[in-house]
Amino acid sequence: MGYKILEVDNLLKAYEKNIDFRMSKYKEKKKELVKKGETLLDFANGYQYFGIHKVKGGWIYREWAPNAEAIYFTGDFNEWNKTSHPMTPLENGVFEIFLKGARALWNGCRVKAIIQHNGQLLERIPSYATYVTQDSEDYNWNATIWHPRKQFVWTDQEFKREHIPYIYECHIGMAQEKYGIGTYIEFKNNILPRIKELGYNTIQIMAIMEHPYYGSFGYQVSNFFASSSRYGTPDELKDLINTAHSMGIAVLLDVVHSHAVKNTYEGLSEFDGTPYQYFHDGERGIHRDWDTRLFDYGKNEVIHFLLSNLKYWMEEFHFDGFRFDGVTSMIYKNHGMGECFDHYDKYFSDNVDVEAIVYLQLANELIHQINKKAITIAEDMSGMPGMCLPISKGGIGFDYRLAMGVPDLWIKYLKDIPDENWDIWNLWYELTSRRPEEKVIGYVESHDQALVGDKTVMFRLCDKEIYWSMEKKTQNIIIDRGIALHKMIRLLTHSLVGDGYLNFMGNEFGHPEWIDFPREGNNWSYHYCRRQWSLVDNRDLKYEWLNEFDKAMIQMSKKVRLLSKREVYNLWVHQGDKVLAYERNQLTFVFNFHPTASFSGYFIPVSKEGVYQVILSTDDSKFGGQDRISKTYKYHTEKLPDGRIGFLIYLPSRTGMVLKYHK
Repeated sequence: MGYKILEVDNLLKAYEKNIDFRMSKYKEKKKELVKKGETLLDFANGYQYFGIHKVKGGWIYREWAPNAEAIYFTGDFNEWNKTSHPMTPLENGVFEIFLKGARALWNGCRVKAIIQHNGQLLERIPSYATYVTQDSEDYNWNATIWHPRKQFVWTDQEFKREHIPYIYECHIGMAQEKYGIGTYIEFKNNILPRIKELGYNTIQIMAIMEHPYYGSFGYQVSNFFASSSRYGTPDELKDLINTAHSMGIAVLLDVVHSHAVKNTYEGLSEFDGTPYQYFHDGERGIHRDWDTRLFDYGKNEVIHFLLSNLKYWMEEFHFDGFRFDGVTSMIYKNHGMGECFDHYDKYFSDNVDVEAIVYLQLANELIHQINKKAITIAEDMSGMPGMCLPISKGGIGFDYRLAMGVPDLWIKYLKDIPDENWDIWNLWYELTSRRPEEKVIGYVESHDQALVGDKTVMFRLCDKEIYWSMEKKTQNIIIDRGIALHKMIRLLTHSLVGDGYLNFMGNEFGHPEWIDFPREGNNWSYHYCRRQWSLVDNRDLKYEWLNEFDKAMIQMSKKVRLLSKREVYNLWVHQGDKVLAYERNQLTFVFNFHPTASFSGYFIPVSKEGVYQVILSTDDSKFGGQDRISKTYKYHTEKLPDGRIGFLIYLPSRTGMVLKYHK
């Protein structure tokens, strides 16, 4: 059909029929779901119909359970009598019950559904439950009515997010320093001001959707419409988001539509007594590596549930978009496990789940219908072409993809290659390779690299020395190297890789320890499941230097709108000297990665004649450097006999700098 994706990437022309097939499936499914004259906005209203709602004259509860013989409603309101309140079967597997009286249910009332299947009575949490709590006595989970007398009042009507996302990835529970689970209120009061001070304009919150096992990092969801009660109430989450908006900070939800927890008691698995209500039947419905259930994206009721879920989080909680977890797992039938995506054939083989791709197209269309300024980010390690191209061009419709190869690149370099042997040309190539017209979120490390079993960049650089030599008065060459490279790696990645930037909380100051959730293997300890903010607040410690550099880097980038133009121009690469120079958005970046050699009068070629002045240097003393780079000196260009234009500059070892052009 001549979609523009074929013009964006010439290699895709050989797969025109495959792309046409995908797009035809998308159009067919949309036509099947959306009535004439309506949009996906009208379709994705499941949360307004299903679930428990206070209505005129009482309360109504509706549930979809096509293979249930009967459903009963039980809870505190009927002293947990399992069969005293049968629900009425309607069409298409829908059941409902009306409880007369405004006080038939109440705020804090615990309830459950009782599903009758093959003569058995199965306890289930309503699939559209919006608040799910755990009993302190027996640790059972229940749906809990959340309907306080005083409704939450939003004050964010004037909020408009900044165009370029500088993302602070965070987890509410482990955001505090205490030995325990942090709360929405604590995050609002203690962490949001830190994020604002650093200059990040977006937070990406993990583990919000309710999950029974804390150690799953929120990636084994049980209740898709419930904000986790571990951290507080739904209104406290709303207050956090409202406050973030008042500070100019957008809020993204780390949404998990790639799989679901296999638990039957708490989650959707075998909700109506069958394994195939929401999920694929048999082996296709099980992710063996994750031990979770896999959605059937070809089933209209599942699409309705998931699209309604997205609309719910945006309408009810004012989330500004989503980071979609596990996209690779969704779009390949083998989930991309052990797959090397080294040929375009692999993007169009029988292994591709076209139904999942169609769902993601519908999801992106819906999200941007709700909010044109919304952000969607795909976590896809396969590099699927068109992931971040508009649907109208034949793409899948995401705004950004995570540059997932970059952390792997840095792990390889730090783990296997001494920095005196780093291949500067290879760094340039790997950090600038991206699909045309597809936007990328660049990052050095996320929560993935901070988990126990892996290491953060700072921990790889310094290892055990980080425990003994981080006082400013203590001299240690390992720490000196670590601090220098930590800053350089961040500045290089930030300025080369993306159209947006991401950092996981605490990594900006080189948080010294990994993340390990309380579990039997660590005696259920919270020691590694927190962030030690006291380290960066202690002005006697070197963590402050890294924090100040990160803040200066973000502020510089925002001030000059560095990431608004993605084109980068290579000015100079010298393998032996370990020197790299390039331009982006009228700024010149110069790095000397050599571990020992400093260079006087080093010629840096540039594209324009004029005056250049350093506006950011990793060598500033306030960042733990030695103040060897002047920020007041003005470098005037000269022309060499061979016609090159440039200036002479002093390049200390292991430093990076940013110069601004003046006419």
